Amino acid sequence: MIDKARLEQKCSMWNIALTGTQLDQLDAFARILVDYNQKVNLTAITDPEGIEDKHFLDSLLFASQPEVAGKMVDVGAGAGFPGIVTKIYKPELELTLMEPTGKRVEFLKYACAQLGLTGVEFAKERAEEAARKVWREQFDFAEDERAAARGAIKKLGGEYKETRTLHLPGGDTRTLILCKKISQTPTAYPRNGGKIAKSPLK
Repeated sequence: MIDKARLEQKCSMWNIALTGTQLDQLDAFARILVDYNQKVNLTAITDPEGIEDKHFLDSLLFASQPEVAGKMVDVGAGAGFPGIVTKIYKPELELTLMEPTGKRVEFLKYACAQLGLTGVEFAKERAEEAARKVWREQFDFAEDERAAARGAIKKLGGEYKETRTLHLPGGDTRTLILCKKISQTPTAYPRNGGKIAKSPLK
């Protein structure tokens, strides 16, 4: 479905090297995504080049960062970006896909099974609830689509390190905020949704 040669050429511009097996897995993932999307709304992007740029290359720019290693949780995994693509690129990664919507969790399980990915766990959880359970402070790397303020990061036991801006074809940019965990998160966090809405963490 995707143009593997075209994706490989784009990735080479960022020194991201993909094996033939990885390209085949990404192609299979694109087919699975488009097929499954007909019954469960996963993404509005279903054209081959859109998938290559907005889903795969986007995720690979993240996955290729040297800090992405060890145990990773993809918070709000949705259709599997960047989590599944990161796992394809770095098979040694221990991955947890955290997604509160049951239909999407079923898709993630199905896609990983079809792609033959191992070392993947699935958590049908909201991040605020999961942080009070077995997943609390268990990961080396978390990917979340919301950027937190420096003050909030400090309160939660983190330390801001740096911001990296990554450029996609077509002029789109992505911002990767790197933080280091330096102390335990106070037991008062995370708060429930009502408290968060009334008094956002700053």
